[in-house]
Formats: sequence, C-alpha cells, structure tokens
Amino acid sequence: MEQSAQSTPPVRDERAGHTRQVGQPFSALIRTASQEVHTEAERSSFMHALMGGRLGIEAYTALTGQLWFVYQAMEAVTPRLVTDPVAGPFIRPELFRSQALERDLAHLEGEGWRERLHALPATRRYAERIAEVAENWPGGYLAHHYTRYLGDLSGGQVIRGLAERNWGLAPKGDGVRFYVFPDIHNPAAFKREYRALLDAVPVDEVGRRRIVEECRLAFRLNIAMFEDLARRFPLSA
Repeated sequence: MEQSAQSTPPVRDERAGHTRQVGQPFSALIRTASQEVHTEAERSSFMHALMGGRLGIEAYTALTGQLWFVYQAMEAVTPRLVTDPVAGPFIRPELFRSQALERDLAHLEGEGWRERLHALPATRRYAERIAEVAENWPGGYLAHHYTRYLGDLSGGQVIRGLAERNWGLAPKGDGVRFYVFPDIHNPAAFKREYRALLDAVPVDEVGRRRIVEECRLAFRLNIAMFEDLARRFPLSA
C-alpha cells in the first residue's frame, strides 16, 4: 500500500534550501517553499498602507498602471508558448488580464492614459525578466504565471473588496475589473485543476527546484515594484 503524505517523514533538501515531504506534490512544494517571501510581498509597506486606506485612489491607480506592464509582458508571449509542453497547458485565455487592466485604467485615469503611463525601474526589470524566461526557459515563465494568476484568483479578491470599499468603486465594475474573472465560474475548481497541472508538469527534480527559485524571485520582483511605488507615494509623517 502506498504510504500517505501525512505519514511520510520530512527530509531536508539542501539544494532546494527547504524541508519537504518525500513524494510531496509539486503544487504543495511550490506553495510552501515560496510562502515566506510571498508573505513579505503581501506585507510590504506600500500594500499595507494602500489596503489600510492610508493612501488615496491615486496610489491604487498607479499600482494598476504598473501591473499593466507586467501583464503585457506575461501575455505578449502566449502565442509562442501555447504549444510548449511545460507552459502551454497553463495558457488559458480566461485568465488574461491585459484588457481588464485597460478598462480599469480608462476609468481611473481617463482618456490618454497610455501616453501618461511610464514603467517604474523595478517594473521594467520585472517585465524584462518575464520576457527573458519566456524566451529561454518555459519553466521560468510558469513560475511567474503561478505567482501572478493564482494570486489574482486568491488574494486578489481581498484587494478588490477593499478597493470597492475604500474608494467607492462599483462592485466588480470599472476600476476593479482586473480582479474579476467572468469566464471562471468556479474559482475553487479552477484552482484545483491548476494545481493538478502543476503536479503533472513534465519537469525533473532539478527543473522543479529551479521553478521554485524563480517563484521566489518573482515575489522579490513584486516587492521591488512595491518599494518603487512606496517612494512615489510616501506616507505623511
């Protein structure tokens, strides 16, 4: 009989730099191994102040604009990756966010928003990294796909509710459409399917460790973007 995950003793994987269960599903490994830096990103001073209502809608609009550059990088490469055995199964049009971000920015910034929008230095580095791995390493692209889209389906819903409450944005309407997935009718089932795809990804153990490290890098790139935004929108003393 196959031993259950609960009864399998943890082992130290020195190369990956974390403790894992023998036979642990990749979806569980990637979540636990990146949890610390994920939490750090969520608790960044900018996001904490923004979601606590201590920054205005201008800061929320600026975040939305920076995310547009990130998702442009994520989605511009999808035609090339859709047939890739590693990244391809995760390319799902119902996840795409660029058009929703554009509707939000048209509402928040008004006409001509593209001409006024500029990527912050950390955002440029983030987008460049996404483009780099998409070109050279589909497993690395998968790491960014996981940190972005699965996060949007989870914690992003908390952000949407806070934005609606803090700035009077219409529920699931213009200004928060980025966080709305109208073509995903059962988010919980979708996330289960996504994790099953992660568990089946055709990558060896070394490749999986590399993907985990890229997930950590993705969160650090997020943190750097938040730090740039914090400098642009400092809290009053």
